Amino acid sequence: MSFEKQVLIDAKGHLLGRLSSVIAKSILSGQRIVVVRCEEINQSGSFYRNKLKYLSYLRKRMNTNPCRGPYHFRAPSRILYKTVRGMVPHKTKRGMIALNRLRVFEGVPPPYDKQKRMVVPSALRVTRLKPFRKYAVLGRLSHEVGWRYRDIVRKLEEKRIKNGKKFHQKRLKESKIKRKAEERAKDQLVEVNQGLSKLGYA
Repeated sequence: MSFEKQVLIDAKGHLLGRLSSVIAKSILSGQRIVVVRCEEINQSGSFYRNKLKYLSYLRKRMNTNPCRGPYHFRAPSRILYKTVRGMVPHKTKRGMIALNRLRVFEGVPPPYDKQKRMVVPSALRVTRLKPFRKYAVLGRLSHEVGWRYRDIVRKLEEKRIKNGKKFHQKRLKESKIKRKAEERAKDQLVEVNQGLSKLGYA
């Protein structure tokens, strides 16, 4: 991953562990990363198997005073965060600073809905998992172990997609009008274009 001011990753269709390893390496090297749509992350293995593993993890707690930890995150974004944290030396100063470079979200909140999102090809399920292999979606798993905001996130995502389609249609209309105007004014702009091309604006 080349170094940029901030990298915005759309986590849909990525495998949890592979995506986490790429993120961990990047934040340790100084890259700021924002991950959106964490509820659409995939985990290899059947849903039933992954749920049993998570329920087993939920039983691990301090016997005398459970409020002292370990803390079991239910939200998909926090599950991703904790997976990345396990790949970073988070108890050192370097690790703490690295984790501060990572931001994780369910859905696509503003201002990230207006920015270009990227994927990590080496972590995509379609490139890494054989077609007949089973996989689980993190959003469903989180919902079944106590995450309460699946329906709200779904509703907000539907609204965002609807607004995006409206915006796209508007842009298409505007570009069509602009093209027609350019065609009509083609003869009048010949001299202007020649002058611009001489100045190196062709």
